[in-house]
Amino acid sequence: MDFQHLLYQAADGVATVTINRASMLNALSAATVRELESAFGAVEADASVRVLIVTGAGEKAFVSGADISELKGLDPPAGVRTCEFGQSVFRRLERMGKPSIAAINGYALGGGCELAMACTIRIAADTAKLGLPEVTLGVIPGYGGTQRLPRIVGRGTAMDLILTGRAIDAQEALRIGLVSQVVPPGDLMETARKTALRILRNGPVAIRAAMEAIDTGLDASLDAGLRHEASLFGRLCATSDMREGLNAFLEKRKPDFKGQ
Repeated sequence: MDFQHLLYQAADGVATVTINRASMLNALSAATVRELESAFGAVEADASVRVLIVTGAGEKAFVSGADISELKGLDPPAGVRTCEFGQSVFRRLERMGKPSIAAINGYALGGGCELAMACTIRIAADTAKLGLPEVTLGVIPGYGGTQRLPRIVGRGTAMDLILTGRAIDAQEALRIGLVSQVVPPGDLMETARKTALRILRNGPVAIRAAMEAIDTGLDASLDAGLRHEASLFGRLCATSDMREGLNAFLEKRKPDFKGQ
């Protein structure tokens, strides 16, 4: 694909999108967000891709935040449009029905932290720094940070991080549940890829159903979430993947899932 601000690779069921603006610490310009929309659309449409890895170019930054020079000229209507477009792009990442892994190789601040939070799984290098510093600029997170962070780490911790604007290191991010693994920088991409390959071994229909059950349940009552879980389980009982998975277990062999 012909991108100016991204690198896109896909092989063996895994796509990798790299924000490629290392000289700008991979800041999210408007053009970069538009390219992310196209890249996520390509992942969604490509049946051969089942897992996405998102990372940043270089060793310093995953995404350091928004391109501040572009924010200076926003009036209220433009500010709303900017936020709504970024939110829609990150929401597409969440809703494409395929797991995404944020490989956080450095600064993940502002929009970078919001991009990471929109990914299904977050793995950080032990040199990473994460935070939502928007209040230090007189604004608030606008790409979903005020909504996703409380859902991930809880209301109190989210209030602390958003209202102080402080950045945290990878170990604190692990402690509060913002990331699920912390590894040396040299192991980051290999760890992300191993996680992707572990997901690839599982039934793709079941993976989509599990993601749907979790996402739907977070915004529902427990009883409603349980009903939806049971409904999804019932649908899976009609799939050839379920029969293959159970037969493979009983026959002590690896399953050969077809996504059906």
